[in-house]
Amino acid sequence: MTKTETIAVAMSGGVDSSTVAALLAAEGGTVVGLTLQLWDQTRLAGKHGIPDAPKAGRCCSLDDVYDARRVAVQLGIPYYVVNQEERFEQDVVRPFVAEYLAGRTPIPCSLCNNHLKFDQLLQTARSIGASQIATGHYAVNEFDAHRDSGRGRWILKRPADKAKDQTYFLFGLNQEQLAHTLFPLGRLTKPEVREIARQHGLALAEKPDSQEICFIPGGDYKQFLSAYLEEQGKQIPETAGEMVTSNGEVLGHHDGIFNFTVGQRKGLHVSSPTPLYVLNIDPASHRVTVGADPELATRALRAGRLNWISIPELTGPMRVQIKIRHRHEPAWATLSPAEAGEVVAVFDEPQRAVTPGQSAVFYDGDEVVGGGWII
Repeated sequence: MTKTETIAVAMSGGVDSSTVAALLAAEGGTVVGLTLQLWDQTRLAGKHGIPDAPKAGRCCSLDDVYDARRVAVQLGIPYYVVNQEERFEQDVVRPFVAEYLAGRTPIPCSLCNNHLKFDQLLQTARSIGASQIATGHYAVNEFDAHRDSGRGRWILKRPADKAKDQTYFLFGLNQEQLAHTLFPLGRLTKPEVREIARQHGLALAEKPDSQEICFIPGGDYKQFLSAYLEEQGKQIPETAGEMVTSNGEVLGHHDGIFNFTVGQRKGLHVSSPTPLYVLNIDPASHRVTVGADPELATRALRAGRLNWISIPELTGPMRVQIKIRHRHEPAWATLSPAEAGEVVAVFDEPQRAVTPGQSAVFYDGDEVVGGGWII
């Protein structure tokens, strides 16, 4: 960072992004704090069991905005709140609702990163004269001039603190976005970040990390679906159907496919001498298939809506490690191109609960090769 550069810091009100702002401000350049206002936390309060008061530990709450502003004042940097509620609802909330109603399990944080935090935020940064944005994500971003026959390519890598690795949620970033993004925490551990925050006198150095999806109060997505659709003058579509075993035996009936996700055990409301888990959700027939834990294992997945980072495209079979959930240990697989711009992955060992709607992120060592959405 040079003193003539302006860098916009995405400030969420947490210790990570606040520490990024403190580090960059200490370097002497021009730093501007930006917070995206994404969701009115009181909008659905009191409906269908949703709490009247926002619960602590949620991302992007009003308290987080206040915390971010206090840090900006302390650091002496300009600070702006950018209202993106309409875009957030269009690109994150509505797809979230549609995916659940279709029997899939979405990841709103990845959608938010793709459509807002590294798209709209970058546009806003440019409008105020900032050449780059910086975030508190734990990831490493490097330019390799030797890639693509010497044309060079931006590479996204896993961070030093593997326990805080957020590359799973960043697989959708394109080369243009990576070229203008800084991840100053990529080579630090969380304890080191908190210590830096203390050294800079930041009052929120001990603030806990947010754990919940910002627009899902209490973490109950079913309450949210009911309240949101009611607000829109709609009802949850009728998707009641049969609960069956993998060999077709009918065990009972359910109230709607949106109540389930692959791998779910609780809330099935069928009697069995052994534990049952959701194996498959068929949105066409409304059938939910259940079975024993070993039946959750599968050797293959298919993914679409792909984004490639370390390579321009996949032209043939490639050995990679794949994460199918944020906390999933990357598993070895062979990745191959398929029709319709999709890929098929065949794992060396069966993987548990491969879930449609979730992301599959492909790794070559610490490098993110790319990723897509499980079909």
